[in-house]
Amino acid sequence: MTRLRLASAAAIMAFLAVPVAYTAWSQDKADPKAAGGDKSELYQQLNLFGDVLERVRRDYVEPVEEKTLIENAINGMLSALDPHSSYMNPKTYKDMQVQTKGEFGGLGIEVTMDNGLIKVVSPIDDTPAAKAGLQSGDLIYMLDGEPVQGLTLQEAVEKMRGKPGTPIKIGVRRAGKDPFDVSLTREVIKVKSVRFRLEAGDIGYIRVTSFTEQTTSGVLDAVEKLKKESGGKLKGYILDLRNNPGGLLDQAIALSDAFLDKGEIVSVKARKSEDVQRWNAKPGDVAGGLPIVVLMNGGSASASEIVAGALQDHKRAIILGTRSFGKGSVQTIMQVTGGGAIRLTTALYFTPSGRSIQKEGIKPDIEVEPAKIENLAARAGFREENLRRSITNPNAKPGDAAKPADKPGDAKPEAGKPEDKKDDKTAAPGTPPAQSGDPDEPPKDSVADYQLLRAVDLIKGISLYSSKAN
Repeated sequence: MTRLRLASAAAIMAFLAVPVAYTAWSQDKADPKAAGGDKSELYQQLNLFGDVLERVRRDYVEPVEEKTLIENAINGMLSALDPHSSYMNPKTYKDMQVQTKGEFGGLGIEVTMDNGLIKVVSPIDDTPAAKAGLQSGDLIYMLDGEPVQGLTLQEAVEKMRGKPGTPIKIGVRRAGKDPFDVSLTREVIKVKSVRFRLEAGDIGYIRVTSFTEQTTSGVLDAVEKLKKESGGKLKGYILDLRNNPGGLLDQAIALSDAFLDKGEIVSVKARKSEDVQRWNAKPGDVAGGLPIVVLMNGGSASASEIVAGALQDHKRAIILGTRSFGKGSVQTIMQVTGGGAIRLTTALYFTPSGRSIQKEGIKPDIEVEPAKIENLAARAGFREENLRRSITNPNAKPGDAAKPADKPGDAKPEAGKPEDKKDDKTAAPGTPPAQSGDPDEPPKDSVADYQLLRAVDLIKGISLYSSKAN
């Protein structure tokens, strides 16, 4: 049986093997042109392969099992196609099936291959990798003292997985820094894919860290709870997809559908023109037409790009942040002889307007680079109210008049506090500046999150304009 899944940016996750999304393209739909090509040339190439295999088996300096040689040859053939196609031997395939149903020890990072090294696409919130400070773009070149160079992506992932509580030391290269080691302890990875809270008292903030089987239900639950917490006075929603590596296609479709009333959500196009699948939205918008701002960055990939692309094309949301990862391919899991399976790239997905995200990603409507926020020293109190003999406000009530300073410029704010605290919406007194490090990593402190603050201000502006227009 052939299964299709929308692989995340790395196709293999050190924290989670994404379950299969839906059935499609069975193996009997092989390309007739490919099957009916020049078979004599094919047989010559197979003879070449057999000749090389025999010479290696007979003359290599050390004995090598034929099974190992064949598996390596198959994996080499697939990995040479693209970064997401690979071979899973029976053990690896079985492990993947078990991991989709249960829990296992891991580090909590989404990874891919980059010139023979393991590249971190995204660390997952509240996992060993995130706690240790690993960042999107880090290159892992050593695992417990052994070089990564020469390993397949699957082999490297297997080394990073293990029994919860066991340690592992990884060597990391980061742009602008000398190589360094990070010691981690594997944990049982249970990713809670949806978190939410109220921002500024009347804006619903929903963060989606990955697309699992519970993602859409988690978002719908978050929407209802945010409505209750705000007393039904929500001005809009912020959907944070930063560093979301993707996951299940059906969940991306369902989440997009939740905010759309009609229209196409995504289409998947395979090698043959007739192999096209489309998904359309059903009536009903859980947000009730309120404005939505989607936050994205370079760690947003695959399923998160589908959601952002659908909402952007239908002008249902404003995309804010930086350009996304650009993972626009679909992988099919096909079981093969011997109990193993291959993960093969079989299609590309397209946004409602026909855009392919592959390599291009989703470009934000409003580009906002991460930035540090800090309070500037406020000028000592010097307003009209501080001037001698200033005219009293005719609408002022008794007791409202500000106490004038003895001399112009004598009124001073409390040390370390801005003069007009109530109007300061960007940072609270004493708030540290935004965390340094990878610009694509959302700061843990929401007050220091410049992109989030811009999103909040944007929704407030839209709400203010709409209320005046009405």
